[in-house]
This record gives sequence, structure tokens and C-alpha cells, in this order.
Amino acid sequence: MSRPLTLLLVRHGQSEWNAAGLMQGQTPHVPLTELGRAQAAGAAAEVARLAPGALFSSDLLRAVQTAEYCAEATGLPISTCPALREQGYGELEGRPSRELWDVVDWTDAHWSAPGGESLAELHARVEAFVKHLCAEPPADVIALVTHGDTIRAAQAVAAGLGPDAMPVVTPHNGTVTRLEVIA
Repeated sequence: MSRPLTLLLVRHGQSEWNAAGLMQGQTPHVPLTELGRAQAAGAAAEVARLAPGALFSSDLLRAVQTAEYCAEATGLPISTCPALREQGYGELEGRPSRELWDVVDWTDAHWSAPGGESLAELHARVEAFVKHLCAEPPADVIALVTHGDTIRAAQAVAAGLGPDAMPVVTPHNGTVTRLEVIA
């Protein structure tokens, strides 16, 4: 019999590259700003109130630093997982985001930058991770500390939508998005 599984999708706090307006993608070493640490603490308090039984995080530094606040607030250990990484933007990573509006084809779910990952590939990665969680849920409520595009992909997966129908609105840094899926 199927039962609901609650995913608490936490977008990492503001990173130094968010503040500088740089495309991050899967660049691993970008830390949180002072504002990002405050956002992470606020998200952690919200997560603790929702009482997850497991805590997963992208293995990228900005997510791990946010997850550390969640771990402290909940008493849960962090399990890092590459499946929760942001969409890879390959050679575009580190460039000013404003320069990319004329380079990136935001309307094509199969477009990717050289060395990067398409939205379709991101969606497939997130879908496989969510299916694995549903098949073997470690708890009824699970916190996932991750990234904006990854959260949008998880929302599409939960709604049964493909990569071409992902939500267009990216949650703000340091927010918690509650998502119900059937396990």
C-alpha cells in the first residue's frame, strides 16, 4: 500500500557567487556569505519544527554548510549525495549570470553548455533519486538540502511532469519547500 512521503527541500543559503551574480552550477568550493549563514540558520529552525527523520545534502560546499545548520538543529547526521547537486553548467560556471541570457537556451530542456548537463539530464537524475527514496524511505519526513534547479526538478517529478514542464520560479536562498510524494 502506498503512503505519503514528505520531502523538505531546503535551498542552500546565499553563497559568495550568488552575491556576486556568478553562475555556480556544480562548482564545488563556493562558501556561504554571512547572510547565507543566517538564512541557513533560519531554514534549519523551520526544518527542526517539521521533525524530519533523515537528512540528505548535495555534496557541494554551499549545501553542506547549510546542512550543518540543519544537522545541529535536528540532531540528525548528514548523508551527502551527488544526486542532489545543482544542474551542471560546464564551461559557463564562474561567468556572470547576466552574460548568459543570450547564451543559454532556457526554453530547450535538452540544451546543455559544453561540459554541462541539460534540464532533461538533471530531471532524470533527480527522478532516479526520488524513486530510490520512495522505494526505500529512511523516514516518513526527509530533509534534502539542495539547489534551486534541483528543487524545481523535484517539484516536476512529484507532479508527474517532464523536464519541459518544470516550475519556472526558483525558491529563494534559505527557504524550505514542502513536497508530498507517494512512496
